[in-house]
Amino acid sequence: MKKSRHRRTRLCVIMPLLVGMGGMAHAAPPASEATNRDHGIASSGPFEVVARFEGPGPSGIAVTHGRVFVGFPRHAVNHRGATLAELKDGRLYPYPDAAHSMPSDRPAAERLMSIHGMTTDTQGRLWAIDDGKLAGQPLAPGAAKVIGIDPATNRIFASIILHAPALLPDSHMNDLRVDLTHGAQGTVYVTDSSFGMSPALVVVDIATGRQRRVLADHPSIKAERGFMAVVEGRPLVFDPPRHPPAFVWGGVDGITLSPDGETLYYSQLTGRRLYGIPTRLLSDFSKDDARLAAGIRDLGEKGVADGLASDAQGRIYTTNFEHDAIFRRNADGSFETMVHDPRVLSPDGIFVDGNMVYCTLGQWNRLGGLNGGHDLRVPPYYLIRFPTDPAPAVDATRPAPG
Repeated sequence: MKKSRHRRTRLCVIMPLLVGMGGMAHAAPPASEATNRDHGIASSGPFEVVARFEGPGPSGIAVTHGRVFVGFPRHAVNHRGATLAELKDGRLYPYPDAAHSMPSDRPAAERLMSIHGMTTDTQGRLWAIDDGKLAGQPLAPGAAKVIGIDPATNRIFASIILHAPALLPDSHMNDLRVDLTHGAQGTVYVTDSSFGMSPALVVVDIATGRQRRVLADHPSIKAERGFMAVVEGRPLVFDPPRHPPAFVWGGVDGITLSPDGETLYYSQLTGRRLYGIPTRLLSDFSKDDARLAAGIRDLGEKGVADGLASDAQGRIYTTNFEHDAIFRRNADGSFETMVHDPRVLSPDGIFVDGNMVYCTLGQWNRLGGLNGGHDLRVPPYYLIRFPTDPAPAVDATRPAPG
């Protein structure tokens, strides 16, 4: 009798809740298709292929004054092509000229060795990080450097050689951003994701060439041990050398500035969180790591990412190599999928030019070092672009006045 009363009591409580949620619960209707399917498999988001590359794979990308520049690093494959090129009329031209961009016997400090990350400053000048590394060779003195080129004259106006202790033997200078609001001529922030286990942020004063490594021991900079990524359906674990072939390891990698230059955002390659730090702190050489660490904000999950980029509204675009996708983190912290397609494989360098987002697709997950020595890449490699926002809807029955 007591059990029956308890059952009726529970039903009296549950029934109004069900009604309040839209009535009695019902079983879902049967699937209308013969088999279940993953709705996430379908391509989504509009994008166009700007260029198809044979030969070496692309990495860095920057666009300024309608001109498109692409970097082809040599740290994975020591190719014989241009390491920096301008894309014009469907062709690649060594930039700023063949003497600098093509392989030669010139000293490492006097030519471009391996152009990786690229960006522009608020004056429209082109900047690149030369990681200096040729596959299978030690890092030569003067090879790793920050390069500034003025597209108006096609001349190199800045070449800041990176040196110890800011540069380590296992450094992998990956990407950079240029902040003209701090320092007499501005400040460059470089991510050293490291070929070994020594990542850090590198800060360079443009006017003096002064440079330093910071936050090398901070958790937001280091590669996450035991990190597993699922790429092309394969679980790849970062914990070498116990799990060869392993997922590529990497500390701080993606980097971007807020539109006002007040915040530098960054993330690890082997990590899923997004971090921010005020540039007024980071650019101040008097601030030690403890003071810098106190200013770091953990902005939460963003998925795996290689490159990061910001638009004028402060929205952050993140390349996601697990899902063949590019996501966007909106100002309120929400995320949306901008592009998802099987061709968006290993999205790498990313750049926002006005209302268009450019991204290089390099198939880096298929390199031989990650696949038991077998190079699984299949050219062509792509440069794609897509709009930041959909085109506005127009209606011929409601013409604009005037």
